[in-house]
Amino acid sequence: MSRVTFFEVEILDPKTKGQLCFLDKVEPHATIGEIKCLFHKAYPQWYPSRQALKLDPKGKALKDDEILQNLPVGTTATLYFKDLGPQVGWTMVFLSEYAGPLFIYLLFYFRLPYIYRHKHAFTSSPYPAVTLACVCHSIHYIKRLVETIFVHRFSHGTMPLRNIVRNCLYYWGFAAWLAYYINHPLYTPPYYGNKQVNYALAMFVICQAGNFSINLTLNNLRSDGSKARKIPYPTKNPFTWLFFFVSCPNYTYEAGAWFSFTIMTQCVPVGLFTLISFIQMTIWAKGKHYTYIREFKEYPDLRMPIIPFLL
Repeated sequence: MSRVTFFEVEILDPKTKGQLCFLDKVEPHATIGEIKCLFHKAYPQWYPSRQALKLDPKGKALKDDEILQNLPVGTTATLYFKDLGPQVGWTMVFLSEYAGPLFIYLLFYFRLPYIYRHKHAFTSSPYPAVTLACVCHSIHYIKRLVETIFVHRFSHGTMPLRNIVRNCLYYWGFAAWLAYYINHPLYTPPYYGNKQVNYALAMFVICQAGNFSINLTLNNLRSDGSKARKIPYPTKNPFTWLFFFVSCPNYTYEAGAWFSFTIMTQCVPVGLFTLISFIQMTIWAKGKHYTYIREFKEYPDLRMPIIPFLL
């Protein structure tokens, strides 16, 4: 009968090298997540999602599913602790980010007092494009809220509280800026009139349907509750066929939706928001694309990160 060799885990402060915690008789198959729970018992203020444990003070944080005996340590493991600060669940993050623009835009659409001149309070624009823009903007963020609650599965449980403030300022600020100009009493409709608006509307609807289809497909990859990365493939849904050409079609459709909204409103702040969003989504798409290539040898060669055949 084989004898189990237990580990000893020493957790240090990376700056002072002082010992924060010493754990003895730790199972060799214990995960980093389980070690965080043991550390949490000694320091209740540092709950697991607030902790980062490293092998080196300047190294990368260990993943929660990494196993102690598989790490390059002896039977006495030295880990360095970093406090990540207060954490917020991703569901709450997205609900905060997306609920704000939805309600902020409506304040400008209904022209509440003190936003524009008093004589314009609670008046409405005579242009159908303005009303249509409000409907499209609202549908976009309602869809995001529904996806956050019922569709999205998050590989990471939390994010730092300080980040939610930055993200909300970004989404809420841009929503107020573009809503101010689109709903302004002096706003003028697109140059090509209803034809431009209608074409943009058709593109917007297609992109919204495509984005939702891709999100459902990605959700189904983890229907068994697994957090393991898998290669997404097209399904019978035509909107998912973009997977033949790009790694992140959800970003492709999202960029297309905002591009169409820019055409529909012909508004400079919307165009700027679209440009900044596209740059950020391109960065995310490239990161995910190269991760797929690195992890899967059989990954399709034809795929690009976000734009077929180009980018």
